[in-house]
This record gives sequence, structure tokens and C-alpha cells, in this order.
Amino acid sequence: MGLLSRRATCNTHGQDSSYFLGWQEYKKNPYNEVNNPNGIIQMGLAENQLCLDLLEPWLMKNPDALGLKRDGISIFKELALFQDYNGFPAFKRALVDFMGEIRGNKVSFDPNHVVLTAGATSANETLMFCLADQGDAFLLPTPYYPGFDRDLRWRTGVEIVPIHCTSSNGFKVTLPAIEQAYRQAQKRKLRVKGVLITNPSNPLGTTMARDELYLLINFIEDKQIHLISDEIYAGTVFTSPSFVSVMEVLKDRNLDQTQVWERVHIVYSLSKDLGLPGFRVGAIYSNDPVVVSAAIKMSSFGLVSSQTQYLLSAMLFDKKFTKEYMSENHKRLQKQQKDLVSGLEKAGIRCLDSNAGLFCWVDMRHLLKSNTFEAEMELWQKIVYHVKINISPGSSCHCIEPGWFRVCFANMLESTLKLAIQRLKSFVSSIAMKSQSHQELKSLRRKARNNWVSRLSLQSFYDREQDTTTEVSFSYRPHFMSLSNIAATLDAAA
Repeated sequence: MGLLSRRATCNTHGQDSSYFLGWQEYKKNPYNEVNNPNGIIQMGLAENQLCLDLLEPWLMKNPDALGLKRDGISIFKELALFQDYNGFPAFKRALVDFMGEIRGNKVSFDPNHVVLTAGATSANETLMFCLADQGDAFLLPTPYYPGFDRDLRWRTGVEIVPIHCTSSNGFKVTLPAIEQAYRQAQKRKLRVKGVLITNPSNPLGTTMARDELYLLINFIEDKQIHLISDEIYAGTVFTSPSFVSVMEVLKDRNLDQTQVWERVHIVYSLSKDLGLPGFRVGAIYSNDPVVVSAAIKMSSFGLVSSQTQYLLSAMLFDKKFTKEYMSENHKRLQKQQKDLVSGLEKAGIRCLDSNAGLFCWVDMRHLLKSNTFEAEMELWQKIVYHVKINISPGSSCHCIEPGWFRVCFANMLESTLKLAIQRLKSFVSSIAMKSQSHQELKSLRRKARNNWVSRLSLQSFYDREQDTTTEVSFSYRPHFMSLSNIAATLDAAA
């Protein structure tokens, strides 16, 4: 092992998290309606498969984009040869136009401020390399995406300090929570370089309110640190309140062309909004030219292929298609989410009110044996191994309240979702039946003890009467056991 690097042998990747362990169990026994109907249903994967049927017809109607042709003439050689690290100008223009559209065109983006990366994972890590050194820290509101422990820390050496949010206000970010996290970092002698948020939130499925964004902007302005807004779910907002980008807030505050303007950075990708995680298309948007320059140099380690850029340029420039796609995507996401929420409610399980994303933040605290993370893990294991559903426990998202779970709904057919809900309902019913049986047994034990006390009183009265001259006749005198013997007998029966 001495011949390997510390990075190769360290355990800071987070692969041993229950978030990743659930995936491993699913891979061993994946559900298939025909070939493995009793397998594990994957509800731990935030993937949007609801509108793939809309993408394939577009490809059939636009064979040049797929066949690497321009006006019917092959451009294979042009795409196959070496590309500039900056990416194709046409694709970057198409991407920023799409980013503006899904934000209601309330803000616009400059393609010269875009750095293309191989997915949002690469974008977030690249920003860490640009903004922080090993041992520096970023503050993250909890609960947060479990993969951040890998993406932000593993290779960069940057520390994560949680901003602890609670269910008391729907897990919203508050100033006391931010200040507490900042003080905690100082106690650990960490230099705080910034705050990273996901908006819409993964795993909450909620959009940040404007006042929360104002709060964050004020905080980073006061501390002179950075803010990264991971907005990869911006196009998944399917009901009110609408999505507010951090760029919109900066404009509202007239902070453009200021130092704060240059310390706010956005991460985006097409993995969630278009359902194309396999295409590995991510982007950094920054108003700091130094950050853009550094990130472009680093992007050589994770470029987006020329073929992918060419194909998606054609798709994103088709405004009619993208508008229809996003409209239908919102409808399907809303229906699937509604089906999950209503199905769980019928099983006695509540969800946090949400309006975006590919998942729900599900409250199963009432199913825990105790208010501990050990009880949460015990419940999670039962759901994975016995109910055969993979979901992500809140502890993997660094939630400080045991009993919350992230449950994904957009990576499956409607029929699979119904089956998953039915499995959970049956599981909750079995718990209720066991609880009812336990309560009935406790009631029987109480009745037996009360009956024993009554008989003991009767015996005492009988004994007293035998010592008097009053003639009292009893047709029945029960045999009495000692209190300790009765209690032992009842405990044994239980």
C-alpha cells in the first residue's frame, strides 16, 4: 500500500455511505416487470426518464444532427478531430439561450462566461479547485445531496461545514444557522471560502424563496466570500412558487458589475431538465474572468465530446421543440409527484410540500422504533432488503433529524411507481398490525394485573371477616399467587 498515493487509499470518497450502498444492493437484484418482478425498485436515483419518448422522435425528424451532417453533407472529419477547450461557440450560445428560457427570460447569460464540463459533478469540483485550497471550507445547508461529499472534497481536500436546517420551518435557511456554521468553521480553524446551495433543492424538491437568496447574498457580501448556486433542477419546477435564480436576485439588488457579482457562480447541466445524464453535459457560469480562464484550463480533464455538442446545438436551437418539451415535462413531473404523495398519504406517510425536482422528502419519523439514527438505519435496511425498494436515508444527506428519506419518482414507469407505493403501504400496515398486537397484549397484561389487585382486595376482606363474629359465607375462595410470580408469568406469556 506504501507504493500508492494517499488519495488512492483514503476513505473520503463517501462510497460507504448508505446512499451508494443502496445502489449496490439494487444492482445485485434490480426490479424488472417481466424477468425479476420481486427485485428491488430503484427509488434512490434522481433521473428523469419521463420524457425520453419526446426526444427520440425529434432525432428521427432531424437525421442530420444524429448523422453528423450539415445540410446533408458529412462533417465527420470536422467533429472527429481535436477541439478547442472553449467548446463550440454555437453550442454555448444555444445553451445560454436555453438557460434563459427556463428562467422565464428574466435574466440573460453571456456565452463568453460559460465553461463546459463533463456534467455538474465536474463543474462543482472544478469550482472547488478554482475557489479554495486544501483545508479551506464551504458551508452547505442540510440536508444536501450525498454526492457532494465526493464531488467537493475527495480530490480537492476542501472541507464541508453543514448549515443545519430543520423541519420546524420546512428546512429553510436562516441567518442564525448560517452564522452558527461559520463559527463552527472558525473553531475548527478553517478558512471559509464560500457557501454552496442547490436551488431547487436536492433532496427537498423545493425552490428557494427570494428572501432566503437575499439573506445569502447579504452574508457573502459581509464576509467577502463566494456563493455557488447549483441550479441543475431549474427546469423541473412544475408548480408554484416559481423558480428564482440567484442571477435574478443580483439584478434586483443592482449588484451587477460589483465585487459580489464576480463572487457568485452558477452550476448547470442538461442531465435533469432534458433527462440526458449519459451525455455528460455540464457548465460553470461565472462573472469573474479569472475563474472562467482557470476553469477552461481545467476543463481539458473533462471535455464534452464534439458529437454531443453538435447534436445538442441543433436540439436547443429548435425553440418550438424545447418549449413543447419543457411544458410536457412539467405536466408529467407534477402528475408523477402527485401520485407518489397521494399514495404515501393513504399509507399514513407525509411528504414535505415540494414544487420541483425528481424526488420527495418523505417523513417516516413515526415508523422509527426510537428517535435515533440507528433506528433510521434499521428502518432503511428493512425497506431495502424486505420491502425491496431503494431509497436514501436522511442521514446520508446529513439531515440532523432521524426519519426523513429522499424518494425519487421520475426514473420509472407509472406502473412501477404504483407497485412501489403498494409495497410501502403493505409494509406500513404490517408495522401497524404489530403495534396493535403489542398494544392489545399490553392491555391484556394491565387487565390481568388489575384483576389480580381486585382479587387481592377480596381476599383481604375475606380474611378480615373470618376474624369477626359476623357469619359470612363464601362459595368461592380463589387460589392466590404472589405478586412477583404473577408478574413473571405475564411477562413470560408476552
